[in-house]
Amino acid sequence: MTAQLVTPNFTSNIHRFTVQQYHLMHDAGVFAEGDRYELINGEIREMSPIGIKHAVCVAKTARLFQIKLGDQVFIWVQNPIILRNHSEPQPDLAVLKWRDDFYASALPTPEDILLIIEVADSTIAYDRDVKMPLYAANGIPEMWLFDVNQQIIEGYSQPSASGYKRSQRYEQGDTLSLLPFPDVIFNWEALI
Repeated sequence: MTAQLVTPNFTSNIHRFTVQQYHLMHDAGVFAEGDRYELINGEIREMSPIGIKHAVCVAKTARLFQIKLGDQVFIWVQNPIILRNHSEPQPDLAVLKWRDDFYASALPTPEDILLIIEVADSTIAYDRDVKMPLYAANGIPEMWLFDVNQQIIEGYSQPSASGYKRSQRYEQGDTLSLLPFPDVIFNWEALI
């Protein structure tokens, strides 16, 4: 008689929530007022508290984008977006196509998004290893990742199912521009 090792399939015990289920939980009061969660690949994840460096960077960047791009786009700050049926992340900043209803009829989806910006002071690995591939797999055309501790901006474009195919690192003295607005230049110093 030969002994066989039985390895349980732990993934069979995992329930992945849909966006609709996530919204129903919110409506039912499952989450306390002020709790910060996002739905990533069907998992409800607690978001990190926002530190001062993070908050200032998001505020500066949102203001600068509004000044430079005006009514050509809609600046969506720390609000949810819907990616497929199992993800509703809350990027720090999303640059969206303009809609007269301010997205009141439906949250933004990949077709609405021109650029996602994630700002990290304590979450760089999570933003790079979890959220960036999610954005790429959903066809978000461009993502910028701000590392406020290292004072670096990473730019990603050319999304695919396996991640972004193109990356660029920006440091002091560099300039950036969005793919749909190549003539609108952002100085690294103004963003970080």
